Amino acid sequence: MIKPFLYTVFIFFLTVNNLFAQKFEELAQTPPMGFNTWNTFQTNINEQMLESMVNSFISSGMKDAGYQYFVLDDGWMAMQRDSSGNLVPDPKKFPNGMRKFVDYVHAKGLKFGIYNCAGTLTCGGYPGTRGYEYQDARFYASLGVDYLKYDWCNTDGLNAKEAYTTMSKAIKVAGRPMVFSLCEWGNHKPWEWAANVGHIWRTTGDIGAGFDGVVNKGTWSAMSVMGIADKQAEMRQYSGPGHWNDPDMLEVGNGMTYNEDKAHFSLWCMLAAPLMAGNDLRKMSEQTKSILTNKDVIAIDQDILGIEGFRYLTLDGLEIWIKPLANNELAICFLNRSEKHKTITYNWQEHPIKDTLSGINIDFNTSAYKIYDLWLKKTLGKTNRAFKADIGVHDVVMVKLTKL
Repeated sequence: MIKPFLYTVFIFFLTVNNLFAQKFEELAQTPPMGFNTWNTFQTNINEQMLESMVNSFISSGMKDAGYQYFVLDDGWMAMQRDSSGNLVPDPKKFPNGMRKFVDYVHAKGLKFGIYNCAGTLTCGGYPGTRGYEYQDARFYASLGVDYLKYDWCNTDGLNAKEAYTTMSKAIKVAGRPMVFSLCEWGNHKPWEWAANVGHIWRTTGDIGAGFDGVVNKGTWSAMSVMGIADKQAEMRQYSGPGHWNDPDMLEVGNGMTYNEDKAHFSLWCMLAAPLMAGNDLRKMSEQTKSILTNKDVIAIDQDILGIEGFRYLTLDGLEIWIKPLANNELAICFLNRSEKHKTITYNWQEHPIKDTLSGINIDFNTSAYKIYDLWLKKTLGKTNRAFKADIGVHDVVMVKLTKL
């Protein structure tokens, strides 16, 4: 039996710990899925256009496929705070106020996300949050914000861990559960310290709509799909339910080939990455829609085990990626990274799979699996025979193995 004094002390410390915990722990148990305005629109947004995008979010099947968050990136606010230091939604872009648009998003059964920056100014030159963390968090809570993307521009002299921890605590004190997305670009290795601070953290610089190499943006260079994928191996052990590595938003539908879009989406699902679409949802081709709403592939990303996949093997321009899944299943992605069409003959018995992170240890000489193609949506046989497939340039064959 606990003595009354000790019980009082125990309750006090429990309450204090809960009040000042650095994030809402119950959120993002699988990688968040949604849409973000930046990749297509940058700061060129307005209420009417955004409502149209929300409607397309629903009608396209995105919501039905599991996407939840509609996130406004930079440029939603006026260039100056008001006389009390409050952020002001741009009255020209949001003539009816931000709360009306948030209510519109929520009325559609979606969750609402917003953007700001740890520095004095955002990347687009709008008011940043430095020195206003608690005030801004209260404002977001009053709007009904469910997700905060927090950037890292104009942060000279700031300590990243301290800055993000301060904002995380401010969100907690404001009292409204929000997914906290650390857009710090991986400069200070947030995967090593941010699990108690936020729910997702960027691992690299910004992505561009390019498959390999770098993406020329004129005054700067963005990273390509494969350039980002190559950097993920060192941090996969830090990712899991409630705390995810973020290789940046999706560029599906933004100018790459169909094969490249499919490969990009497949790899992000293999990496258990947040899936934040960045295309114009109002103008999606049927091919783009078929990629973004493929529930079989999305299920690999959303697998409850929460293990990030890894590059298992590289041979002559082909890469084989593996993602352990719940129920002793596996996702395998055969990627043709080369500039030539490839034909693969893969003998399972010659390639045992061992992964210390997930604990899997599979010998295909003693275990047989059914092979299901996640893009063709059909069973391709079993692992007791060699697997043969034709793979186009920058394309993938992605399968799920289920133990027999």
